[in-house]
Amino acid sequence: PHEDEKSAAALATATLMATERVRTMRRNEARLVQESAVADALRGAGFREVPAPRVIRTLEEAPGPGEFCTERTFGDRKADLVVGLWDRRRIPLECKASNPATNSYKRVNHEAASKAETWLQDFGRSQVVPAAVLSGVFKRANLEDAQARGLTLLWAHRLDDLLAWISRTRP
Repeated sequence: PHEDEKSAAALATATLMATERVRTMRRNEARLVQESAVADALRGAGFREVPAPRVIRTLEEAPGPGEFCTERTFGDRKADLVVGLWDRRRIPLECKASNPATNSYKRVNHEAASKAETWLQDFGRSQVVPAAVLSGVFKRANLEDAQARGLTLLWAHRLDDLLAWISRTRP
């Protein structure tokens, strides 16, 4: 190939790689902002952040009622937060951002809903309430599919809904 073609190919490859890195950084930043907002909301509602083992294999190892921890492996899959409900169930919680809607399948169905299915299988429907806090643009069909697979969906701009739901778990 001609030198100009090699240079053009190298430039195009570098541009694509840089674009993907920026997209990934923005998604990760949005997720971290969501995680921080959820943790702050929980603290504001009287929850206490506690240390937990890096891998939570049993519900006994998970945060108890009124407690939470950040980024732990829950069973065999990582959760962004694990919250102990007042009725002794646990919420493994994922924070997901999607923009544009074409990414929503990957974020909510492939990542979060597949984790929900695993957690429900590993710990049981009566013990865990898998959930995702979402921001951005999601296709309705993808959200409906995720809910049908056992994932509770919440919006990052409405964390009061999460707190209200949690408060209703008091015995």
